[in-house]
Amino acid sequence: MSNTNYKKYCWYSLAVAVAVSIYPLYMGISVITKMVQNGAVPIEEYPKYIIPYTPIAIALIVGVLLIPLFQRLSRKLDLLFGSITSIAVFFLAERIMETKVLVQTQELIPLESWQMSLCYIPPEQFETRTWEAVDVLLGGYSPAFKIHFYLISVVIIVSLLNCFYGIAKMIRTGDHSRKKALVVQTITSAAFLGMCIWACFTAFYRTGEITVSPLSAVLMAVFFALLGITMGVYTGSFTMGKRKLLSLALPTAIAAIVTIAMYIGEMILLSGNLYRFGSGFLFEGLGKLVLAPIDILVILASGGISLLIYRLLNKDGKI
Repeated sequence: MSNTNYKKYCWYSLAVAVAVSIYPLYMGISVITKMVQNGAVPIEEYPKYIIPYTPIAIALIVGVLLIPLFQRLSRKLDLLFGSITSIAVFFLAERIMETKVLVQTQELIPLESWQMSLCYIPPEQFETRTWEAVDVLLGGYSPAFKIHFYLISVVIIVSLLNCFYGIAKMIRTGDHSRKKALVVQTITSAAFLGMCIWACFTAFYRTGEITVSPLSAVLMAVFFALLGITMGVYTGSFTMGKRKLLSLALPTAIAAIVTIAMYIGEMILLSGNLYRFGSGFLFEGLGKLVLAPIDILVILASGGISLLIYRLLNKDGKI
């Protein structure tokens, strides 16, 4: 491919990264403006989920902007360099916003503590909610609740960068060996990002009760599984055509492990509990195991779908 096409792609990629980041960037600018004017953000004017999505947007733009530099420095480690840089930018921006932004409720609350409450209850119901014994705020603020926030953020960043960097490398080198995997990665990354945006505006219709509605249950299950699948596809994009232990088993295992990690994050957030998708054996924890059969099925689905994807993509792989 010509150098002109490569340069055009890099500019188009930057434009796309900025376009999908418009709302998170707007949220960040809005909050900074209110902080400068008032010293805090009034509760009724707080834009939902400024963290982690504004830091994610900043990190993604930086990573895409540096594609030409990192691909000039290394043909094999460009994505690694880009991912490390973007993740570092994300954590820096995230930490600054967590500690410096204040939300004005009945008292001034640091943004990280306020965001913790939003994981559990929409802001418009914060004042009227009747809190139960399993409430997320029962034990006060704990930074451990951010495990699932950070996991989601890293998955979004590395999976999207895999698409941007991988396609750029195809254009630059003419090597299309990862094309099918990158197409699937683009689909799963876009779908997962779409669900994150949906959750940003609705928190998947949770009301603060530990047992959620059928609609919320379906959306949460799909979200958890898609998180794992996105990382399974990411892993498999580097092992295509290898022996089955790598090309099939590794993506499957990574998908299941990432989904389990998400469940652990939710368990920490809810003081050792998990949201329940209904009543009866299928939805109740198994003895001392907090996971219910339905949760185990979600974990298996994330690994199984990843396995199916790479069985189809690795038809010519080695035994």
